[in-house]
Amino acid sequence: MLKLKKTVVAGTLESSDIQVTMGPNPGKGIDITLDSVVKIQFGDSILATVHHLLEEFKISEAQVILNDKGAIDAVIRARTQTAICRASGISYDWSKEDTHGT
Repeated sequence: MLKLKKTVVAGTLESSDIQVTMGPNPGKGIDITLDSVVKIQFGDSILATVHHLLEEFKISEAQVILNDKGAIDAVIRARTQTAICRASGISYDWSKEDTHGT
């Protein structure tokens, strides 16, 4: 189980990006807040992506604030992965995200 050690920010508030603020949430499980310009259309999908990544990294306690400005799924994944790595102090093998084999 991966523990988050500090609160961090990944991403920006620019159009087509998402700002992910993530930090520890000891004893309180996963708490995700989503503010999005496309929440009605894509809110469930955004939340599913973030939940999936938290599960993938075996994180069971986190406070996550998502401020989405219309980011596509790949950006949401990258920003969330970056926040997880920064908050937990681990490195990530980005080459496994390379679907083109380069």
